[in-house]
Amino acid sequence: MSHPRKSARPRWWQWLTVLSLDAHLVAVVWQELFARVLKVGLPWFQPVLLGLAVWVVYVADRWIEGWRLSPEIVGTQRHSFSIRWRWPVFGTGVAAAFAALFIAALHLPAREWAASVVLIVPTLIYLLSHQLVHRHHPWRIPKELCIAVIFPLGTALAPVLLALPAQPGICHLISDITSGRLAALWMPLCLFGLLCFANLALISAWESEVDARHGQTSLALQFSRSLNLIHALPWLLAFLGAGAAVGTAGIDRAAGICVTGSALLMAALDRAEPRIGRESARTLVDLALLTPAVVLLLA
Repeated sequence: MSHPRKSARPRWWQWLTVLSLDAHLVAVVWQELFARVLKVGLPWFQPVLLGLAVWVVYVADRWIEGWRLSPEIVGTQRHSFSIRWRWPVFGTGVAAAFAALFIAALHLPAREWAASVVLIVPTLIYLLSHQLVHRHHPWRIPKELCIAVIFPLGTALAPVLLALPAQPGICHLISDITSGRLAALWMPLCLFGLLCFANLALISAWESEVDARHGQTSLALQFSRSLNLIHALPWLLAFLGAGAAVGTAGIDRAAGICVTGSALLMAALDRAEPRIGRESARTLVDLALLTPAVVLLLA
């Protein structure tokens, strides 16, 4: 098996992925879109906290993996960066975590602290399981599925809490979720989760050789017969997003259009990946999820 090729130096637009800033941006723009769907205003510290939390988790994931790898077998620029600058990255990650805790201590009310802890626990379990305990287990839950659940829930957490009354009763909460204010979020949130899963599934298909060299189990390696389905996912999501946009108006229609646009961009990148290379496709496929930024700027 040949060594995966990578550029000696990332191109300027690839630094977002190398520095783990792409997921940070995706989370923040979708958080704002969810807030618009629920008609709530986000205080300044909510996107800051979300961005810091997402960045710290992604950096930790790559840092732990880089710690286990020797530089000779590393096949991606983002992992090479984490290994080369291991201790500056570690120090910056610790500083970012403390900054998030300091801001949260000053501004978050008790119930938002509690909700954040509920979400942090499965995130830590994911890091522990997939990078350490069950790294090589053939039947572990695919990491792509874990992230596609945790990431959207974390993105929607603040808008949901702001949309709820201060102390909702259980009956009021159920009513809000099923037919009230929160019901409007079901469609865009589920479609965003599917977008995240398609994004990660495509990356696993493009980087299957890299994951094998790194000793990392991925969706494409665990379910090699599902490759055709992985490549079909963006087209299916484009259809679902278009269907969600039909018969709606305003921000609800915009959410469906964003899903359709992101899915079509991912489908185009999947077709172009053999020509542009997996490193370029890996960067651009995350940027394809930033379609809400266009809607938010126009709005």
